[in-house]
Amino acid sequence: MNINSIKSVYFIGAGGIGMSALVRYFLSKGKKVAGYDRTQSELTDRLIEEGAEIHYEENISLIPEECKDKDNTLVIYTPAIPLTHKEFVYFKENGFEILKRAQVLGMITKTEKGLCVAGTHGKTTTSTLTAHLLHQSHIGCNAFLGGISKNYKTNLLLSDTSEYVVIEADEFDRSFHWLTPFATVITATDSDHLDIYGTREAYLESFNKYTSLIRPDGYLIVKKGIDLSPRVQDGVKTYSYGINEGDFKAENIRIGNGKIIFDYISPFGNIKDIKLGVPVYVNIENGIAAMALAQIAGVSNEEIKSAMPTFGGVDRRFDFKIKEDNLVFLSDYAHHPAEIKQSISSIKALYPDKKVTAVFQPHLYTRTRDFYKEFAESLSLADEIILLDIYPARELPIEGVTSKLIYDNIASGKTKSLCSKDELPEIIRNKDIKVLITLGAGDIDNMVPQIYNILKNK
Repeated sequence: MNINSIKSVYFIGAGGIGMSALVRYFLSKGKKVAGYDRTQSELTDRLIEEGAEIHYEENISLIPEECKDKDNTLVIYTPAIPLTHKEFVYFKENGFEILKRAQVLGMITKTEKGLCVAGTHGKTTTSTLTAHLLHQSHIGCNAFLGGISKNYKTNLLLSDTSEYVVIEADEFDRSFHWLTPFATVITATDSDHLDIYGTREAYLESFNKYTSLIRPDGYLIVKKGIDLSPRVQDGVKTYSYGINEGDFKAENIRIGNGKIIFDYISPFGNIKDIKLGVPVYVNIENGIAAMALAQIAGVSNEEIKSAMPTFGGVDRRFDFKIKEDNLVFLSDYAHHPAEIKQSISSIKALYPDKKVTAVFQPHLYTRTRDFYKEFAESLSLADEIILLDIYPARELPIEGVTSKLIYDNIASGKTKSLCSKDELPEIIRNKDIKVLITLGAGDIDNMVPQIYNILKNK
């Protein structure tokens, strides 16, 4: 089924954050959009205002007639709904095209030029920055992002005229194998999601296969030195990038007074004095990758130079909450040892003379079990470490796997403590905080407002 030939799109689970981005996308394309969601919400109300027809009762008779034409209707569902759902069963029994969200993003990359960002970490910031660079230029883009852009307050950008779509290519559950990228960056292949893949070899093979999906007229841009054996088709142009090495790189890096400025070196034209809107060291690397994709898409060097300093970042990615001379507080989504290493290293580079306190909430029992030594090594870069209990997400506890595994392996001489979320506010209130960073992909972010108030009122 070709997206351009579809007349109607029906969503089972229309109100999810990822699904709602697709609802808006298809509305922008002039399609008839309808769907079901279990509960009414502010988001579903907004989607209805924007033109979608949504109901909250599991009822086949409420499906619009336009969406009962199987030759011209695409059905998109969330795996969160039971397979016994009456509407899902109706569409399945009547031979409709029924797809998951990842498959639909794959269809979009077959009809538009996909600029995709894959890798263990750095995906969300790099893809959001890429979308920002295109959006402010004469090129424009559609974009499906994995976080909320601070510039646009959304995870979806739309364009009526651009042939480009920016997508965060997620390796979880091999979702990115549905994509057909025009150009893709691969930021890292550090092991992760071993509960899905089982072995590092299987994880790496997933990335190798992903490179074979790039269009023959496309581009592969790989972080210099990562473990990858590309299997690109004939015609694909392959480049490397890095902070100090690669086809795309930085020179003359200047860090100081909370600012980072560098010269961008590129096969498509160098740009002097690039200023980072979010001045943390790892964003040099993210910025180089984003600028490479932007140049490939045809964004001019002048447009890139003017847009880079205006990038506001992404919620929960090096997200500064307090940035004062005597007090710094930021929240970060980092939940993998390599991400934590980058995050703390970036903060230490910005504030070399200040004590850095890191609060970390481990995410998943399996990830803690697999990487507790690496977590301890990365966290040991901080001057002081506070460990919270593991956030279980989708998992049941594993005997013997607790935050103490990390605690026991932190470098000697470091100030460290274990505590619950309930105990954390009082601990922070009684500490001499200079630079504080909260780390984790669980619900630690819910505590950020409370921590902010404690620090501001001390």
